[in-house]
Amino acid sequence: MTDMRFGFAGLGQMGGPMAANIAGGGFSLSVFDTAGTAERAPEGSRAVDSLDQLAANADTLFLSLPDGSVSLAVAQELAAMKERTTTVVIDLSTIGLQAAREAGRILKDAGIIYIDAPVSGGQAGARAGTITVMWGGPEDVLERHRDVMLSFCKNLFHVGDEAGQGQAAKLLNNFLSGTAMAATSEAVAFGLSQGLDMKKLLDVVNVSTGQNTATSDKFPNRILTGTYDAGFKTALLTKDVQLFLDNAKAAGTPVEIAETVVDVWRRCNEALPDSDFTRIYQFVTGKDAK
Repeated sequence: MTDMRFGFAGLGQMGGPMAANIAGGGFSLSVFDTAGTAERAPEGSRAVDSLDQLAANADTLFLSLPDGSVSLAVAQELAAMKERTTTVVIDLSTIGLQAAREAGRILKDAGIIYIDAPVSGGQAGARAGTITVMWGGPEDVLERHRDVMLSFCKNLFHVGDEAGQGQAAKLLNNFLSGTAMAATSEAVAFGLSQGLDMKKLLDVVNVSTGQNTATSDKFPNRILTGTYDAGFKTALLTKDVQLFLDNAKAAGTPVEIAETVVDVWRRCNEALPDSDFTRIYQFVTGKDAK
């Protein structure tokens, strides 16, 4: 694996830390970001000036991009390139099933293997190298890339052989996460209205059947402290739960709860633009934890 050359496009809140862990693991890494590469390039990586240069210097290219339209544009650009060495694209973005399948078709026609590999764990997990990756693509390709993948993730799951299956796992996970945040906000508000102490009620729930990631992490570490700094934007969580709803409708599976959850997050995002998603508690209750 150390003989392979890697590229990374998209050095934002998630991409930057993931790229830094790859470079820190001793892998050959070139990086590019349309928002400015030089100032975002992690130590140990090589900054290049364009996607063309990245694809000309990387056997495998990682993507960490904001949405499906951007991933599809990059896929089309890669497919049209004449001078490239990239033969595998590992897309770490959350873009929805349709976009992942379309990106896979575009790149397959160009002779490039596309891997649908969204991640979970937030910015803190990306920095610590503890995120989860949900790999939708051939298992033999995963095995060839296992070393580099484990340089930036702790939990690596092969969820299926096809593009879109990684997205399915990611979207249902984020739907559950978003539901837990919204529901926990209402539950905590009720507890406080009855004179309960937030820390004590969280302690009870976290050794009981209502425990979830909101009660075990977000509330004690981000909301009770008043920091609201989970490092994941409300807008991104809103996008993800909307994608879950859209894809669940397309699949013909139940959406009654999802419709309610999406409505809550949509209104929260409108009320608190550019906020950390833990501020759903403020939106639901109209107050801080303290």
